[in-house]
Amino acid sequence: MVTAGDFRNGLTFDMDGSVMQVVEFQHVKPGKGAAFVRTKIKNVITGAVIERTFSPTDKFENAYVERKDMEYLYNDGELYYFMDLETYEQIPLEGNKLGDNFRFVKENMTCKIVSYKGNVFSVEPPIFVELEVVDTEPGFKGDTATGTTKPATLETGATVKVPLFISTGDKLRIDTRTGEYIERA
Repeated sequence: MVTAGDFRNGLTFDMDGSVMQVVEFQHVKPGKGAAFVRTKIKNVITGAVIERTFSPTDKFENAYVERKDMEYLYNDGELYYFMDLETYEQIPLEGNKLGDNFRFVKENMTCKIVSYKGNVFSVEPPIFVELEVVDTEPGFKGDTATGTTKPATLETGATVKVPLFISTGDKLRIDTRTGEYIERA
């Protein structure tokens, strides 16, 4: 059990049958009246963020979210297959559980599978990935204005904005959280 007075950023708890994670919290003790805890909490399954106030004595069950490293194998139409690195068991997941940043994942990459009570609700790709550019327009000599970018298609099919000096065949380091080019690998 956890009380609202014990809230910290990142803490997960069960509220009304939903798994919630504390994004922000603030203990408020007004001059008059009782103290309260003002929070911003996120439903980890749906991603919805709400603001709510609690009494410091409100009690909730702890929710243990499991993160497990699994290797992405392949996709078969609508299902994406992942293999547990310890037991070699394969599990299929639907595309709606993958998220937008999964577009930077290629076969045989290790991802974190996030689940609660055995139900997978999210896939977290590695934070940084190295991918090859398969298509981009050539940069022109003398076209060196600062901050100018062009689109480049990566080997996974994702498109990112890159500087003009990047050409087809270059390997790039991409931040999967923001979808931005970091550097040449």
